[in-house]
Amino acid sequence: MLLTLIITLVVALVVIAVIVNAIQQHKERLATLKRAEFSKLRAMLEDTEELMVNAANVPLSAALQQMLLKRTATALKAMVELEPGARDIKQRLQDTESRLTDNSADSSPVAETVTLPDNDQQLIAMIKGIKRLRTVLRGEHARGNIDTQMVIQEDKRLEVLQLRINVESQVKRGNQARTNNMLGSARQYFEKALTALSSTPHQDDYVLMRKSEIMQGLEDIASQLKEGNVRDREKKEEKENKDLDELFAPKRKW
Repeated sequence: MLLTLIITLVVALVVIAVIVNAIQQHKERLATLKRAEFSKLRAMLEDTEELMVNAANVPLSAALQQMLLKRTATALKAMVELEPGARDIKQRLQDTESRLTDNSADSSPVAETVTLPDNDQQLIAMIKGIKRLRTVLRGEHARGNIDTQMVIQEDKRLEVLQLRINVESQVKRGNQARTNNMLGSARQYFEKALTALSSTPHQDDYVLMRKSEIMQGLEDIASQLKEGNVRDREKKEEKENKDLDELFAPKRKW
């Protein structure tokens, strides 16, 4: 009887140990998943906030600002559910929801032009920001957070803005090259800008005007190069004639 009781207790202890171990492992898995999800949400939040900060360089419409604010609020809500005791996150959520309410009444027109930075790294960051914004726009549409019409309108606007930045930067470099009498480089910059303008499906007034200006610039460069070649050829012929004159000139007697 005693032996049976001991065996039963041992078995019970083993079963309890297995159950406790399984519960502990389950808790650890949940904690790992929770940390992974929290990190994912934090990355999403930081990415969204970076895009909003980039609005200082890239003009955002009210619709895009609203989309980014909603994306921020969604991430913060999910983070609060994972960490209910995080007061700082709750406060940020309240601030974001307040901004959402204020921003919903904003209907001011968005600027269609941007000031290009002189630094190439800043220019690259600006273009990357627009590309990321377009990716987020399509992603939010795939999640059903924005309607199709908005995606079409905003993606087109961002695509045109990206085109303008590309074209204006190439033209700016081309003009600088012309000023420094680097006509070959200037022609390459203008040709890149012209290719971008010709390949875009958005043939609006800006595109048509810029194409005309750049084509005129290319014609001027071609004329300058031609004139330069004529001058070089004349100088070469003059030098050759001078060499011949010296060769056949009567020798002096000393």
